[in-house]
Amino acid sequence: MIRALLPGRATGADAFGDAPEGVLLPAEEAVVADVAAGRRREFATVRHCARRALRELGGGRPTAPVALLPDGDGVPRWPAGVVGSLTHTRGYRAAAVALAADVARLGIDAEPDRPLRAGVLETIALPAERAALPGPSGAGVCWDRLLFCAKEAAYKAWFPQARVRLGFRDVEVAFCGPPADGRFRARIRHGSEELLGGRWAAGNGLLLAVVAVPAST
Repeated sequence: MIRALLPGRATGADAFGDAPEGVLLPAEEAVVADVAAGRRREFATVRHCARRALRELGGGRPTAPVALLPDGDGVPRWPAGVVGSLTHTRGYRAAAVALAADVARLGIDAEPDRPLRAGVLETIALPAERAALPGPSGAGVCWDRLLFCAKEAAYKAWFPQARVRLGFRDVEVAFCGPPADGRFRARIRHGSEELLGGRWAAGNGLLLAVVAVPAST
């Protein structure tokens, strides 16, 4: 699913469940040594997806596996010259990568296509965002959850460079055109405002959002 949303110079890989072949490297094992087995499998599978995507980015040539470790802010450390993003939710794991020379920022998020818990929308959304959301039956999508998903993708694209924590209301999302367009804009409301473009899709009980910012030419 993730590939269809990525720009041409980025690639990705996903899995609908945990991959038995997803093996952690020793340094990665140390990161999750004390977590529950389910979390370990999730951690391994999303990195298995990332290594698949990195191999494809390198033209499919066999390469030595690279440990993908979180830094002090929880951001994955990618190989030099690469940007990327990881996401996981119940029944789905995905990774997306691109050369930094082609894509400056990349963020992805996956969420279940079901409504947010009562009261959550009011916490994460600005009044204008709530007013602009389509009705519950619009395109058969849970728009409140999609708003959450789009904000997460925008934040994951923006944070690795800025290293400033934002609240959900610091990212203002507007969906563009009819639902079939699958596009949105995310305005980062911190200091000088920044506008990011994104794409979304729904299917298999999931919502996906991608924000990819081209590198300056």
